[in-house]
Amino acid sequence: MTRPLVDNQTARRLFLDRHLLLRPSSGPGKGRDLDQVLHGLGFVQVDSVNTLARAHDLILWSRRGQYRPKALEHLVARHRTAFEHWTHDAAIIPMPSYPMWRLKFARDEARMQARWPQGRRDGWVTEIDTVLRHVTDNGPTCSQDVGTHEKKGSTGWWDWHPSKTALEFLWRSGRLAICHREGFRKFYDLSERVIPAERLNARPTTAETVDWAMSEALTRLGFGTSGELAAFFDIVTRDEAKTWCAEALVTGRIMATDIELCDGTRRDSYTTEATLDHIASLPDPSSRIRLLSPFDPALRDRARAERLFGFHYRIEIFVPEPKRRYGYYVFPVMQGDRMIGRMDVKRQGRTLQVRAFWPEPGIRMGKTRTAGLRAELERIANLANTDDIAFIDGWLKA
Repeated sequence: MTRPLVDNQTARRLFLDRHLLLRPSSGPGKGRDLDQVLHGLGFVQVDSVNTLARAHDLILWSRRGQYRPKALEHLVARHRTAFEHWTHDAAIIPMPSYPMWRLKFARDEARMQARWPQGRRDGWVTEIDTVLRHVTDNGPTCSQDVGTHEKKGSTGWWDWHPSKTALEFLWRSGRLAICHREGFRKFYDLSERVIPAERLNARPTTAETVDWAMSEALTRLGFGTSGELAAFFDIVTRDEAKTWCAEALVTGRIMATDIELCDGTRRDSYTTEATLDHIASLPDPSSRIRLLSPFDPALRDRARAERLFGFHYRIEIFVPEPKRRYGYYVFPVMQGDRMIGRMDVKRQGRTLQVRAFWPEPGIRMGKTRTAGLRAELERIANLANTDDIAFIDGWLKA
C-alpha cells in the first residue's frame, strides 16, 4: 500500500491550524473561551521576560485579540480550571489534564533525587519536612517565607537557598501546587487545597497516561514522529512512545505518512486517517502579519520549525552581546503560512520601539507588507499598554 504524502504547504497549514493560527480568531479570550484555547493548545509555556509582553500572554493574545493577562490569572487562581507545572518547561495546563501529571510527578521526583544532590546547595533534603510543615500551617507560601535563617544570595540561575530548593522539590513532585502569583512570584499551597478533588483523586495507570499523552499530542500536532509526540508533554519516555506507535499502527489507530519538508525531502511520520480526511477542508490562511512569542507552541521545537518552515531561530538572551546575530529577545514574524522575518521590538514607556526587522530570504518589504507590519503593532498596543510606535533609523535590515 502506498504511503500517503502530505506536501509541504499542506503540512504547514495543517500544523498551524492545529496550533490555532490558520483561521481568523474570535472570542473574548477569557473564562470558558480561554479554557477552550488552552485545551486546544495543550498548554502554554510561562516565561518571565517582558520586553513587550510575557510569553504566555503573547501566545494567547495571538489566538484571541481581546485576551488580557488577568484572564489567565483567573483560570489558575480563581476558577481552578488550569494549573501550573512542567511540560518541557514551566507551563500552564488545563486542569482536566492534572491526573495525567501523576506519572510526571513520580518520574520528576526520581530524577530530582538522583541529580539535585550534585547540582544544588547542600541541606535542601533536610528542609523538605520543615517547608512542608510551614505550608501546612500557614497556607500560601513564597520562597521568601521559608529559609529565613539561610543565606539567600545567589551566584547562578539554579543557586537557590536550601528551603527554596525544598519548596520547588515539593511542587515538582506534586505535593504542593501553585495557588497564585503576585507579580511573577509564585505562591505554593498543599495540592489538596488547590486542585479540585475530582482531579486530585483520579489515579490513571501508566498505560492510560501513555495512551492519553501520545494520542493528545498527535491531535495537537496533526502529525509527528514518535519522538516528537513524546516530547510534546514530556511525560512519556522515548521507548514508551515507540512501543505505543507500533501498537497503534497495528490496530489502525494511526497510520504512517510522508511529510514533505521545506527542502523537498520527506520525513517519516504518523498521523490519523481522520486528519488526512480533514485536510481538504483547510482554508487558505489570511494575509495578516503576526508577531509571535519566541516560545509560541508552533515554534517551540526549533528543529521541527526549521524543517517545516525553513526558519532557523535561536534565542540569544544568553549569548554575549558582541556575539549576537540579531538581539537579546527577537520576535518571529509570520504571514499566512510562512515565516517572513524576525523583529527586535520593545516597550519603552508608552512607546513601542522598533529597532530592527530582518526579512527572511526572498521576502520583499513593499508598502503593503510594511503597512501590515504596522497594523500588527497597532493591534498589540492594548496588550503591551502602549499608544505610540517609533521606528528607529535603519530599522529595516533588507
